[in-house]
Amino acid sequence: MPRFLNVACVTALMALVASGPLDAQLGGRPAEQWALVLESGRRLGSLEIENVVSLIEIEEGQVVADLGAGTGVFSVPLARAAGTTGTVLAVEVDAGFLPMIDEKARQAGLENVQGVLGEFTDPNLPRRDVDVAFFHDVLHHIDERQAYLLTVASYMAPGSRMVVVDYDMNQPGVPHGNQPEMLISPQQVAEWMANAGFVVSREVDLFEEKFFVIYTKVGQ
Repeated sequence: MPRFLNVACVTALMALVASGPLDAQLGGRPAEQWALVLESGRRLGSLEIENVVSLIEIEEGQVVADLGAGTGVFSVPLARAAGTTGTVLAVEVDAGFLPMIDEKARQAGLENVQGVLGEFTDPNLPRRDVDVAFFHDVLHHIDERQAYLLTVASYMAPGSRMVVVDYDMNQPGVPHGNQPEMLISPQQVAEWMANAGFVVSREVDLFEEKFFVIYTKVGQ
């Protein structure tokens, strides 16, 4: 079965050293344990959360899919950017994260964040008018990336955007260097996006080890 490993995996794999295979590292660790890593102050400080959300330029009323939302660290600022008339669909394949996302939104006084239980091959979005699909340190954890992007694209209309922030395999010392199947490059992603009907519309220079690219869906 294709694997979609949620955003929690990224930082956890950087912080936890395990001798077994990737699946063994993830197996048996409930969402609560991953959340401890996701919510660490050191990690949060490195994400440039407010800068990333600002640079996406989300408009009032837009529908945003936060794919691999983890505990919702991006879901809340994305929801603020979308405004009260917008919606954030916070997608996770681990149901244990959904109450955490709901609580984070409640504490922020937001009512426009909707948790969604996705599948490994389909985010199961409840609507097909998504304006922005956001992948933060998630795409390299998707097994069949091209197929998944094609599925995500089916929920989006021309003019909508996909945003990818992820580690660049071309940069020295990036995580997962000993796991080539988990390494991706901007060039690869651009090809997958083109096959899904998206073109590069903006490249943002914000991180040293990561690429930050916005892709726009073309067509009628």
